[in-house]
Amino acid sequence: MRRVPPHRSLVVRLLATSLLVAVCAILATTWLAVQSTTQAIQQAQGRSLADDKNIYDTLVSYAATHRDWSGVAAVLAERAGTLERRITLMTPDRQVIADSAPDGPSLRAARPSATVDPLQVDLGLTGGTARIDRRVLGPYVLTSRESGVTRQLAGRWLTCIHRNSALDGKVVVGPTGRASVQVTGTDGRDVVGHCLPADLAGPLPTEAGPIARLRDATRSCLRRAGAPDRVMIRPDRTAIPSGSAGLDERIDSCLHEALVAQLRAYAAPPALLFVTDEAQGTTEPVFNLSRANVIRIVEVTGAVLAATVLVTVLVGRRLVRPLRALTDAVRQPMDSPARVPVTTRDEIGLLATALNDLAARREQIEALRKTMVSDVAHELRTPLSTMRSWLEAAQDGLAQPDAHLLSLLLDEAMLLQHIIDDLRDLAAADAGELRVHREPHDVADLLDQVVEAHRGAADAAGVRLGLDVAAVGETAVDGARLRQLVGNVVANAIRHTATGGSVTVRCAVRAEQLSIVVSDTGTGIAPADLSRVFERFWRADDSRARRTGGSGLGLSIARKLAEAHGGSISVESVLGVGSTFTVRLPIVAAVPH
Repeated sequence: MRRVPPHRSLVVRLLATSLLVAVCAILATTWLAVQSTTQAIQQAQGRSLADDKNIYDTLVSYAATHRDWSGVAAVLAERAGTLERRITLMTPDRQVIADSAPDGPSLRAARPSATVDPLQVDLGLTGGTARIDRRVLGPYVLTSRESGVTRQLAGRWLTCIHRNSALDGKVVVGPTGRASVQVTGTDGRDVVGHCLPADLAGPLPTEAGPIARLRDATRSCLRRAGAPDRVMIRPDRTAIPSGSAGLDERIDSCLHEALVAQLRAYAAPPALLFVTDEAQGTTEPVFNLSRANVIRIVEVTGAVLAATVLVTVLVGRRLVRPLRALTDAVRQPMDSPARVPVTTRDEIGLLATALNDLAARREQIEALRKTMVSDVAHELRTPLSTMRSWLEAAQDGLAQPDAHLLSLLLDEAMLLQHIIDDLRDLAAADAGELRVHREPHDVADLLDQVVEAHRGAADAAGVRLGLDVAAVGETAVDGARLRQLVGNVVANAIRHTATGGSVTVRCAVRAEQLSIVVSDTGTGIAPADLSRVFERFWRADDSRARRTGGSGLGLSIARKLAEAHGGSISVESVLGVGSTFTVRLPIVAAVPH
């Protein structure tokens, strides 16, 4: 039976369709869930980040202006009440500094929202570029008199800029009290440095000592790094560029390290910040899907379901269409079988092909049945007509009921009996009821009996009938059926051999098979007719003139008898030269009585 390739199998296609629908549904649902969840998380995170930034800025401001956290509890309480969040500060080793909800769940294993350190600012929260909060003043706060001096110098600086350029600006005072000029505009910027008063460019007395210590610490760091220690520090605690990008990067790093060490005593120590919901101990944002998101989920889910139903209906209709065609074909009347178009190569296509083959075989069998009925009627009608004609003639006194008439009627009756016996044997073979009863027999004796039984017919036809049998010994066969088999072939050979011809029966053992060969020098069989030799009622003479006699069933019965013995029969023939029929039977050892 021809198998369906896996990629064309109906089961595989159904499975693939189901998987495709399932994958599409899963992907659509996952995408929707991710989008909705992401949007909700982003909204919650946005609100949480805004709250965290507000709290962080407040605490960094406190740390930059206080040397410790002793008074931060009030700040936490005020911020927590305003934002309805729980705010907790801990030391790096997880010791609580202050907590707006001290009775809440423990946060020792929680992840901190940020580290509050004004000397190491979290740029992600502040959005700035300065790593040290400018509100950490340290030892750089000017006296009132020094601050006034810087304002006067800055005023003179601004006047010079206005007089010598188109730049605009204003005087600004920094957290330490030092004044400077903030310039706006783009033309004549080289004037800014030219107008800078020398007294304002250098450090004031209050700044001189801290800047010198800062310079020394920076130089020491550079020496440890193996870099040149030539560095100059401005009053604003920035280094004058050296002209080398690599050295400037190293100077900035050492300057930052020295400045942090210098300012550490003036700011609160680093602390871990935890911002959580009031009743929860987690720093992760908590959110709920909004009504809009719920509606969106319902809409997309409905669309996925509708698409699933549509795809299922379309695929189902495509799969059911050939089944309906098969059903319609099966319902056709027996006398007009329909053919089913084969449109697929799956199991349904194989079924359609099988049904078409079955319909073709049914038509062929029906045609054979009609032919067989016609042939049987013809074969029976001829002897019956002959018998009826002679009996009517005898009844009307036109023929004498003498021994010749009785002999003629007996011959016709025996022919009828022969035809009926042949039909019975074929019917038994068709029903699987043709049985052989094996007994030990000498095949040579059986063949000799066949030849002697047909000797008279051969002599009457002027045909030489010979036997050439090798010593094959005994074998288990059905003696009567084997004589019938070989006798049918011999009788057929005698009928188709002209006067003066010969028919020879040979027997030998070849390849562990019993080979019985019947050859003649008769009319032969055309190559186109060789495949029809063993069909019922087939004759080379289509005129049905019964010139050669016989019922047309002998060779069909011979084939059935050979198959019942587990063997076969074949024919080779040359038109006008003769034919050779070969019966091959398996050798079955004779069991002694």
